[in-house]
Amino acid sequence: MARAARRAAARRAPLNRERVLRTAVALADKGGTEALTMRKLGQALGVEAMSLYNHVADKEDLLDDLVDIVFSEIELSCEGGDWKTAMRQRAISAREVLSRHRWAIRLMESRTHPGPATLRHHDAVLRCLRRAGFSVALAAHAYSLLDSYIYGFALEQSSLPFETGEEAAAVAQTMFRDFPVDAYPHLVEMAVQHVMQPGYDYANEFEFGLDLILDGLAKELEST
Repeated sequence: MARAARRAAARRAPLNRERVLRTAVALADKGGTEALTMRKLGQALGVEAMSLYNHVADKEDLLDDLVDIVFSEIELSCEGGDWKTAMRQRAISAREVLSRHRWAIRLMESRTHPGPATLRHHDAVLRCLRRAGFSVALAAHAYSLLDSYIYGFALEQSSLPFETGEEAAAVAQTMFRDFPVDAYPHLVEMAVQHVMQPGYDYANEFEFGLDLILDGLAKELEST
C-alpha cells in the first residue's frame, strides 16, 4: 500500500525540469549514468518516458544539466580571504561533492554545452587567482594542476575496495594473508603502521597533497 501511495503521489505531483533533474541525480547516485535511462527515469517519476522530452531534449541534455547541478554544489568564496584559503576550501568541497556523486568524476570537464553554474564556477576560480596576482598563464597552470589532483584523487578513492578504516584494515589483512610475512616488507610496514592504525581514513591523504600543491603555487607566484 505504501509503495502504491508513493507512486500515486508521484503521478499527482506536477512534472517540471527541476523535478526531472533531481530524480535523475538520485538515480545516477544509486546506479551510475550507465543505469540512468529515460525509461527508468520515467518509472521513478511515475510517467511515460516520452513525457520527459517536454523537459529535456535527450540524455546528453540531461547529462549537461546533471553536471551543472554538481558544479553548483561546490563551495567557493574568494571574498574577504586569501587565494590559498579559497582554493583549499574549494578543493575540499569538490572532493566531498564528488564522493556523493561518483558518476560525475569522468563527466565534469567533458561537456561541450556547459551550464551556467559550471561556467560561473570556472570563472570564479580564475577571478580568485587573477585577483591574487596570478598571470593568465599561471592561473591556467594552477587550475589544471588543482583539478587534475582533485579529480584524480576522487577517482582513485571511488575505486578503492573499502570506505572505512576498519574495512581498510580488513582488506590489508586479506591481501597479505597468503604471502610470507617478509615478502613485501615495505607494504606490510605501511599497512601495519599507517593503514591499520585507529582512525585511519584514506580521505585524509587528500589534504596533505593539496597543501603541497598550494605551497608550490605560492612559491611560483612569489617568483613571478
